Amino acid sequence: MRRYAEGMTGSSATKAADTAKNSTVLQLLARLGYAVNGLLHVLIGIIAISIAVSGASSGGANGSASGGSGGTEADQSGALAQLASNPAGEVLLWVIVVGLFALGLWQIISGFLVRESDAKKRWGKRVSEFGKAVAYIAIGVTALTFALGGSKSSASSSQSASAKLIATPGGVILLVIIGLVVFGIGVFFVVRGITKKFTKDLSVPAGTTGRAVVGLGIVGYIAKGVALAVVGILFVVAAFTLDPSKASGMDGALTSLAALPFGVVILIVVGAGLIAYGLYLGARARWGNL
Repeated sequence: MRRYAEGMTGSSATKAADTAKNSTVLQLLARLGYAVNGLLHVLIGIIAISIAVSGASSGGANGSASGGSGGTEADQSGALAQLASNPAGEVLLWVIVVGLFALGLWQIISGFLVRESDAKKRWGKRVSEFGKAVAYIAIGVTALTFALGGSKSSASSSQSASAKLIATPGGVILLVIIGLVVFGIGVFFVVRGITKKFTKDLSVPAGTTGRAVVGLGIVGYIAKGVALAVVGILFVVAAFTLDPSKASGMDGALTSLAALPFGVVILIVVGAGLIAYGLYLGARARWGNL
C-alpha cells in the first residue's frame, strides 16, 4: 500500500511538472531567458573587443581587463553594469531577471522530467539540467542586484570565494576540482561546436538563415568553450600558487588571453566569437526545441 501511495505521489508530481513545462507562458519566458542571455554575451564580446582595441592603442593589452574599458569587467556583471548605466537599463534589467529565473525554472522542470531507463544516465542528465539552472539563476540574482540599484563584481566574488577555499582545510583540492570541472565544461563547449551537436536543440530553419544560425553556433560554442577552459585553468593556478587573485572568472580569463603573444588579435577573435554565441542564443530563443 505504501509503495502504491509513493508511486501515485511520484506520478502526480511528474504530471504537474509536465503540465508546467507545456505551459505557453513558461515556454515564452524560457525563450525570453535565452534571448536576454544572448544579449549579455553580445555585450561581453563587445567589452572584450573594446579592451583589446584600447590595449592596442595604449601600446599593449597587458594588465587588468576591467581597466582597459573604463573599469568595466568583461563578464556578466560588466555587461549588466553597462545596461544599468543606460536610461532604459532599469526596465531591461528586470526583463533579464524574469527571463533568467524562468529559464532556470524551466531547466529544473526538465531535469525532473528526464526519461532514461539507465539510472546513471538519468541522473547524469538531471545533474546537467540542474547545473544549467543554477548558472541561469545565479546570473539572474546578479541582474536582480543591479535592478535594485546595487552593484556586484563577478571577478571579486570569484576571488573572495577562492580565498575562503584556500584558507579552508582541503579547500585547495576542492578548488583544483572546480577548476578541472570548469575546464571540462569548456572542452565540452568546444567539442559541441566542432561536431555541431548543438543543432539537436534547434529546429534549424531552411536555407541561408539555417546556415547562418549553424555558423554562429559553431563559432560561438568554440569561443565560449575557450573562455571557460581558461577560467578553469586559472582556478587550478590559483590553487597551486595559493593566490586567489588568479581566479577572477571570465574577466580574468580574457585578461590572460590578452597577455599572450598576439593577445590583441586573440582577444578580438574570442570577443567576436562571444558575440556570435550571443546571436546564436537569440536564434535559439526563436527556433529552440522546448
